[in-house]
Amino acid sequence: MPDEDRLRIYLDTLYEAQPAYLESLESEALSGGVPIIRKDTQRTLRTLLAMKKPEKILEIGTAVGFSSVFFCTYSEARVVTIENDRGRIPTARRNFQTAGFAERIRLLEGNAEEVLPGLTDSFDLVFLDAAKGQYLYYLPELLRLLEPGGLLLSDNVFIGGDLLESSYFVERRFRTIHRRMREYLREIIRREGLVTTVLPVGDGLAVTVKQ
Repeated sequence: MPDEDRLRIYLDTLYEAQPAYLESLESEALSGGVPIIRKDTQRTLRTLLAMKKPEKILEIGTAVGFSSVFFCTYSEARVVTIENDRGRIPTARRNFQTAGFAERIRLLEGNAEEVLPGLTDSFDLVFLDAAKGQYLYYLPELLRLLEPGGLLLSDNVFIGGDLLESSYFVERRFRTIHRRMREYLREIIRREGLVTTVLPVGDGLAVTVKQ
């Protein structure tokens, strides 16, 4: 098994730099302590976007808008994204404008549990990157909105490595997230009508196809 750090460094040398606006947005997010999709996850997403060629993407968890801009950069899709943190929303809107994608991105403000039931459009790709303890509760609405043959991409399902630990070794304040994430993965892997694989990229990316 190759050394993961050395392998990652080597792979970094093979890829061309991303557009300047995306590199700048990534740098600003990381320097500000805002979690965004990691480099190896980004590369996986680029491949999936090239394969799927989505027309409509639904994102749960906008943060400062990096992933929405990323999706617009590497696909022709229109994006609907949901964010509950009002402090980050103005920054996200500004980043959409700076990148030139404001007309392709619709940002909905509010809690996803309250916003999702009001959506009537269907989507061929859903990107879930919000509060990890809520993934299980978002799932019914996400599957309702996802077209047959569509992709549900769930990021950070390893929850920083805690997923593999016994609940007794997880900090008490994280035990509910730990339990719910295990339930979520069990559901999307075993549920009839879904085909799921979990990829060990970034902090874990679950790729689910709705049949």
